[in-house]
Amino acid sequence: MDTTARTGTPLRQRMIEDMRMRKLEPRTQEAYIRAVRKLTEFLKRSPDTATVEDLRNFQLHLVDSGTSPITLNATLTGLKFFFDTTLGRGELMVRMQPVKLPRTVPVVLSMQEAAALIAAARNIKHQAALSVAYGSGLRASEVCRLKVGDVDSERMALRVEQGKGAKDRYAMLSPVVLQRLRAWWRIGHAQGKIFPNGWLFPGLDPMEPLTARQLNRAVHDAASAAGIAKRVTTHTLRHSFATHLLERKVDIRVIQVLLGHKKLETTSIYAHVATDLLREVIGPLEEMPPKS
Repeated sequence: MDTTARTGTPLRQRMIEDMRMRKLEPRTQEAYIRAVRKLTEFLKRSPDTATVEDLRNFQLHLVDSGTSPITLNATLTGLKFFFDTTLGRGELMVRMQPVKLPRTVPVVLSMQEAAALIAAARNIKHQAALSVAYGSGLRASEVCRLKVGDVDSERMALRVEQGKGAKDRYAMLSPVVLQRLRAWWRIGHAQGKIFPNGWLFPGLDPMEPLTARQLNRAVHDAASAAGIAKRVTTHTLRHSFATHLLERKVDIRVIQVLLGHKKLETTSIYAHVATDLLREVIGPLEEMPPKS
């Protein structure tokens, strides 16, 4: 069997069915198939013939070829599904160990930079979308998948349907964000781009939503127009949202809920970039008695 082929083989088809049974996201399925394809290309034979030593050598090959830690771990995750679930031979992965990811702090904009970036967006749709990303802390995919009916102006909340981890949640909706959404809705509706219960941020085809790639391009263009030298993506606005709330003394557990984080540990990274909090700390030298 050759799973490198684009056409389905019995082994590839079985893996796809296993993923469908578990309702894995399409992007996850693509990543898992890609991982098995890499192994197949390395072995030059069907992946179900791999041995423990083959898999060990494959990981060494990935490391030696300069594969990033994130890509390497993602590949191992896909292979683990293949051997555990599709083949029922999880013991083959015993010598495949994920690598430790470097701990980095996210890029964060100041409030002034965030305001300048949003103002520099080329049209009102992008301004409204970036306002949601920053003002509500949504991921790019979550912003793009919002529908008109997800805006709850009475409860001042945004319904995020099937966010990361296939979970629904509510995000905060500030009066400023609501005002900008209403301004965009009036124009978009008048232009025939927004339909009742349709996408809040439609793409070029109003029947399809704006894509995360298109939204990121809008962020890059706005950052360039605003003269922001930092490396900025839509996710930077989400990072900035969380950091600015923390600096305003919002409880970190509340921020965790607003972001939809499963673990508090994930949210705690923002304590490392909240510079306003650092400035308030009184260092030990400040409290030392003066020399007589």
